[in-house]
Amino acid sequence: MGHDHAHGTGVQHRGRLAAVLGLSLLVLVVEAVVALMTGSLALLADAGHVLGDSFGIVMALAAITVAQRGGGPGSRRSFGYQRTEILAAGLNGLILVGLSVWVAVSAVRRFGDAPELDGGLILLAGGLGLAANVAGLLLLRSGSESNLNVRGAYLEVVGDALGSVAVLASASVILLTDWYAADAIASLVIAAMILPRAISLLKDVVEVLLESTPEGVDLVELREHIVGTEGVKDVHDLHVWTITSGMPVMSAHVVVDEGITGMDEAHAVLDRLRGCLASHFDVEHSTFQIEPAGHQDSERHVHH
Repeated sequence: MGHDHAHGTGVQHRGRLAAVLGLSLLVLVVEAVVALMTGSLALLADAGHVLGDSFGIVMALAAITVAQRGGGPGSRRSFGYQRTEILAAGLNGLILVGLSVWVAVSAVRRFGDAPELDGGLILLAGGLGLAANVAGLLLLRSGSESNLNVRGAYLEVVGDALGSVAVLASASVILLTDWYAADAIASLVIAAMILPRAISLLKDVVEVLLESTPEGVDLVELREHIVGTEGVKDVHDLHVWTITSGMPVMSAHVVVDEGITGMDEAHAVLDRLRGCLASHFDVEHSTFQIEPAGHQDSERHVHH
């Protein structure tokens, strides 16, 4: 069997996640204080959103740290704690769904009984939030395509930025027209932005937990490449799944030609297979079982 053990844990993103967490906590404190001072539901909703995002970043940092543990000789977890990242992302998604529902219900209750609000203070807090969100997006952009929790944090900061824009818009309307219901409308907008992102994150988590074929990997094409490798006659029991974000895994039983009878020839076939996967597919960990022709029939007999 051949193995390729280049596991990624996302540790390279830890510093930037910590910096974004610091910015988020600063925004959280400012928005929460101003929301309590002014009674702005939109600002309070945005602060709640930031709180959920901050918790998500804390979970991402914890998952990256925990993912580096375990997996040693004799460990019950041969892949270590890699999947803690997925569990953290799932919990984060559930929190965001609950938050969006709470914001929407609270906003509807405000219609017809909107309190007077200080648009100036709300505008100032929203501006600070937007500036911090833009800084956070710049910090996380590079890692958002390779790590699920970084992607989750990035999407959350995107939502925070749009939430800050909604807060700024409602504060401007209040300052110009004294129409205080704009604050409740902004709250509904924020809730509407949170929910689709949360559902998308949960969908990605479910795909990983169900061990679905990773997006971008065509099993038919993969099979054709394996069978087209010199020395390979057929392939069966081909599986591709994902342990955690950025860590696709593949296993396959490879039937070799009759001329492959020694370890040297089998080693050469494995090298060619690895080279094929490296050139055409983003599979980080692969396991091949080399079999002579006819071995599949004896496998069926054993399974029965």
